[in-house]
Amino acid sequence: MGVRLMVVDDHRLLAEALASALKLRGHRVLAAAAPAAGAADLVISRAPEVCLIGTATPAEPGMFDPVIRIKRERPQVAVVVLGPVPSPRGIAAAFAAGASGYVRHDERIEGVERAIMKARAGEAAVAPQLLQGAFSELLNPVAQPDDEGQRLLQMLTPREVEVLVRVADGDDTRLIAAGMGIAPSTARTHVQRVLMKLGVGSRLEAAALAARTGLLDRAERPASAYEDGGADGGADTATGPEPPR
Repeated sequence: MGVRLMVVDDHRLLAEALASALKLRGHRVLAAAAPAAGAADLVISRAPEVCLIGTATPAEPGMFDPVIRIKRERPQVAVVVLGPVPSPRGIAAAFAAGASGYVRHDERIEGVERAIMKARAGEAAVAPQLLQGAFSELLNPVAQPDDEGQRLLQMLTPREVEVLVRVADGDDTRLIAAGMGIAPSTARTHVQRVLMKLGVGSRLEAAALAARTGLLDRAERPASAYEDGGADGGADTATGPEPPR
């Protein structure tokens, strides 16, 4: 039997695509709306069995205020958060607000459906290791605030940090390749890895996340290919002749 549910995400295309996929699997999707700021009003008025709420920044203060309100006014509604690769603080915040589960944005539709069914049954819809980290964070909170920018920076290799800085500067693939002395195909691969690690879907989102978390302030500004002689120190192929020295 299908589940009566709602999908709410800041990215309307993502919300509608997920809603369509769930409808094809026999579920009754009441609404797919954006932005998430209006999620509480929609959920409270429609009272689904399960609500999927998307977020790009699960550790950001106040991000789960809609979840708190939903659980206060509609406690029978199970809320599952859709988010990026989370920090323990983000998972802890979701469960502390009353969420029943946390599913990564890159999860397959089968995994999302399993989380929905578990949440409706009153079970915790989250991977055991994530749940363990969340409980540890709740029981032993860190005294100092979570430095999201530093955490994200540690996820990236030096090469990926340079790519992210160039993306934030507005460089396209051609300019990134020229500035780093690598092939355009290699530059595209680096960009895709950065997007995957940050849990975002576009270069614009990556730049916004890097700026918002202070990651760019910690990253070393890259030198241009002409400033460092185009040296790459690896197996990447340069896109043009070596500049004069």
